[in-house]
Amino acid sequence: MKKLLSVLMALAVVLSAQAQDYKAKYKAVDEFARKYGAGYFYGNINSRAIANSNSFIYSVNTPTGTEFYVVNGETGEKKSAFDKNAMARELSAKTGKEVKVGAWPFRDITAENETTYTFVVGDKQYTWDAKSNKITGEKAFEGRRGPGNAGGYWGSVRRGNERAEGIPSPDGKYVAFVRDNNVWVREVETKKETQMSFDGNPGEYYQPWVQWSPDSKKFVANRFFPAWTRQLTMVQSSPSDQLQPKIETYDYRKPGDALDIRYVALFTIDGMKKIEVKFDEPQMQYNIGGARWSKDGSYFTFSYNKRGHQRYVVYKVDGNTGDCKPLVDEQSNTFIYYNMVYSHFLNDKEMLWISERDGWKHLYLYDVEKCAVKRQLTKGEFVVKDVISVDDEARVAYLTIVGKDAGEDPYLEKVYKLNIDKRELVCLTPDNGNHKVVFNHDKSYLTDFYSRPDCPPVFAIRCGKTGKLIAELEKGDVSKALEMGWQMPENFCAKGRDGVTDIWGTIVRPANFDPNKKYPIIEYIYAGPHDNHVPKDFSIAPFYYSNLVELGFIVVAIDGMGTYNRSKAFHDVCWKNIKDAGFPDRIAWMKAAAEKYPYMDIDRVGIFGCSAGGQNAMGALLFHPEFYKVGVAACGCHDNRMDKMWWNEQWMGYPIGPEYAENSNMENAHLLQGKLMLILGELDNNVDPATTLQVVNELIKAKKEFEFLMLPNERHTMGGTYGERKRRDFFVRHLLGHETPDWNND
Repeated sequence: MKKLLSVLMALAVVLSAQAQDYKAKYKAVDEFARKYGAGYFYGNINSRAIANSNSFIYSVNTPTGTEFYVVNGETGEKKSAFDKNAMARELSAKTGKEVKVGAWPFRDITAENETTYTFVVGDKQYTWDAKSNKITGEKAFEGRRGPGNAGGYWGSVRRGNERAEGIPSPDGKYVAFVRDNNVWVREVETKKETQMSFDGNPGEYYQPWVQWSPDSKKFVANRFFPAWTRQLTMVQSSPSDQLQPKIETYDYRKPGDALDIRYVALFTIDGMKKIEVKFDEPQMQYNIGGARWSKDGSYFTFSYNKRGHQRYVVYKVDGNTGDCKPLVDEQSNTFIYYNMVYSHFLNDKEMLWISERDGWKHLYLYDVEKCAVKRQLTKGEFVVKDVISVDDEARVAYLTIVGKDAGEDPYLEKVYKLNIDKRELVCLTPDNGNHKVVFNHDKSYLTDFYSRPDCPPVFAIRCGKTGKLIAELEKGDVSKALEMGWQMPENFCAKGRDGVTDIWGTIVRPANFDPNKKYPIIEYIYAGPHDNHVPKDFSIAPFYYSNLVELGFIVVAIDGMGTYNRSKAFHDVCWKNIKDAGFPDRIAWMKAAAEKYPYMDIDRVGIFGCSAGGQNAMGALLFHPEFYKVGVAACGCHDNRMDKMWWNEQWMGYPIGPEYAENSNMENAHLLQGKLMLILGELDNNVDPATTLQVVNELIKAKKEFEFLMLPNERHTMGGTYGERKRRDFFVRHLLGHETPDWNND
């Protein structure tokens, strides 16, 4: 008995020491990016073009602080942007605080020319004259204001009657306005008013947003039929300004809910008449876009996205008769992704358009008069990710393209110049990396900042016509971080479920990594089909919470099938199948990595994510419990019927079919195996909090064991500081089998 007691006491001492050790490890996690970031130089670069010149100004972090340089695009020569000692003296005097050289209280400079700069310190904007080495201007700075999203709220509904004042015609002779739900026109000179429509009423009214033709002879308006709108109601249990709870209510449409309908009408000043524009299935619209008039007013176009996202039309309407026909009519058996849509009128006779009709996202040139494709401008097994800009006069488009260079990570962005008439593509950023560019005013030169997760940044200047390297200006240096024990992330590729398709992801190892140890694997997941999600730029901590490696894990992130920016077939895996989340590819990838690196313990795999990633993290334990053992799901959209309409109908389709239930974590909660933690912000106005609580309800019904953390006053959250601690404890206990600290006796 005494021997057993001694063993138990010794074990308690070991466990107590182990738990105390994790307090230090948690601190190391918190300090991961700061600690190793302090050993990383020449990689944090911010570049801006200097107006109407061939030069650029940029900042870079160095061992002695932040340096600012001006570089000449033509020669590649760089020089200090300003007299550093003079700048420190001037700023110290202006702010009343000592400013030391290199420890500048700003990182961004806007250059009006090569000697006049502006920058912001606190609530002041200063102007610097590099000739006199003086601050020559000072004014209040209120900051850059954006619309925000109300703490994560993504469900706003516009009623269509927000604008009360009228809209004047381009020539200033008329004003179109809405009165008593109908369209009126006022002649400015005579003040004569004419009622143009008579079919508006309080339940179906005209919107005051009208689009005039350039010649001021016509305009387009929409008759608006508002639908019933669902309300999302939440209780704030613990408001800071009162004892009793508060209620919050938001407009929040869910899949299958009714939608507003807009009817298009053409109004002509000649004869003061209205012409109804007839197009296919107006009652089935998801939305329609505003009118774009030709310069001569002979026609206008508007877009129509059919509900279900399987048909997208750009209609061309005769500006005199109202006759309507499709200019572009995109149709798909799966979905047309709303974020893919791009159009640009080169002139009134041609239009650039992006489509996936041949299985890859490419650029097309349309004949506007014939309403037909004139020619396909790009073709091949690669993706035109974005159109940066178009030079209409030169007939040149600047594109971001991914996946064009065989053997490289297909998500790496490179910039190309396209000659529209010759269909010639010139790569302006050829190096193997993810490129961010800044052009000067006429695109004759560009700065090229590129890197990969496994390659520190390079900053260079190139010719904007040919991509020829003019000068390499900076190169990221991580030697000090490596000396401190930091491990370079690995960009890893393996075959997916089909044994053919390359699947790419990143592996992050702990500092002072020991290949003779066994490390459990934690996957950070976000498999939302609207993008690819594994960062492709270099970083000390390359993706969300990769610092968890400091607890003794290997952390990975992967882009599996069903995500964006590969082929259409790759993307289509998600169609009515969002629970797939690329899991067969992720599992194959991790097995391949573990085969190459035996220190990756494939029998101890955890997973976590938030939002769509929260849905994925729980889904891993429901649908692939043979592989995933521990999961933490934060604010998950666990049932696509409960979440926002616009995101979920895009991938799961309309009308609502049985696949919604088949893909639901709530409906499948009884399948749970392994260890699950659910985290929820009680005021989540991005994903209805009820979806997590419905999961909780079903888990209780099924008599399943799990942990549930609900955070008062929090919105759409990974968990904040407290939730992060709980997540770490959960992984340490269930993947490492170690005791965690007694936080109540800290």
